[in-house]
Amino acid sequence: MVLVVSDEVRTAIEERRPVVALESTIIAHGLPRPRNLQVALELESLVRQEGAVPATIAVLDGRPHVGLDKEQLERVANEDGIRKLGHRDLPPAVSSAASGATTVSATALLASLAGVRVFATGGLGGVHREWTATQDESADLGLLARTRITVVCAGVKSILDVPATLQRLETLGVTVAGYGTDRFPGFYLSDSGHPVDWTLRTPEEAAGVMRAQDALAGPESALIVANPVPEEEQLDPDLHARVLAEALHACEAEGVTGQAVTPFLLDHLVRHTDGASLRANLAAVRGNVRLAARIAAAWARG
Repeated sequence: MVLVVSDEVRTAIEERRPVVALESTIIAHGLPRPRNLQVALELESLVRQEGAVPATIAVLDGRPHVGLDKEQLERVANEDGIRKLGHRDLPPAVSSAASGATTVSATALLASLAGVRVFATGGLGGVHREWTATQDESADLGLLARTRITVVCAGVKSILDVPATLQRLETLGVTVAGYGTDRFPGFYLSDSGHPVDWTLRTPEEAAGVMRAQDALAGPESALIVANPVPEEEQLDPDLHARVLAEALHACEAEGVTGQAVTPFLLDHLVRHTDGASLRANLAAVRGNVRLAARIAAAWARG
């Protein structure tokens, strides 16, 4: 088996103690150095404070790792040439002994293969704007339609087509529930402007849905727990709307297309909100990590 599960994570899984998977793209590609390593260590610490074991996931020299030690975290944060790996990239990365940080889709897949049921991230990928012309959709959605994992997130990135993403998740049969809200969060914003059909109010309720998924033995799809960033920590909605409109215009004017669109728009938001979008992003991630650990604990108690 090519998968490398750390001793700490393997023992926790065997003893049915709570484990939370964490992606590594935010470390390698989402934050500047040295803040990226500081945040990576902080997120692992938050998981531990809630009584769970962190399992940060990355591929190092062609070996997928579930659970990194400090030296490995430092490598992901500081090494030049760390690739960005979706789940489709895992076979060539393994074959060529490449190193890479895992996106939502790759993290969810590797976590599931290791037996980790709960995963915390910032925001999911989704259906891109102008989908009817570009057919551009994140691989996250298809992977979550066939992977039994619970993903705690702050919705999908607001640069995407949020209602189309929700419709696509419904079509794919992926369960979406708001945590403490009947509104779908908008990543930087507490409310994207769109409703959700189900609301969960406690970690125990989320764990109950997970158990019902298993009992029903239906398709191996994910549960998305959409946890809004607190209103006092969200990006100012008026600022968000103005800067996003400017970013979309700049993207079109400069002819940015394909995989380059998302990083272009996110970078524009960070620069033109004086870092406020990044602060909202990190606030959301911290909240998601804490909630994921509590859900993992409730799941383990069952």
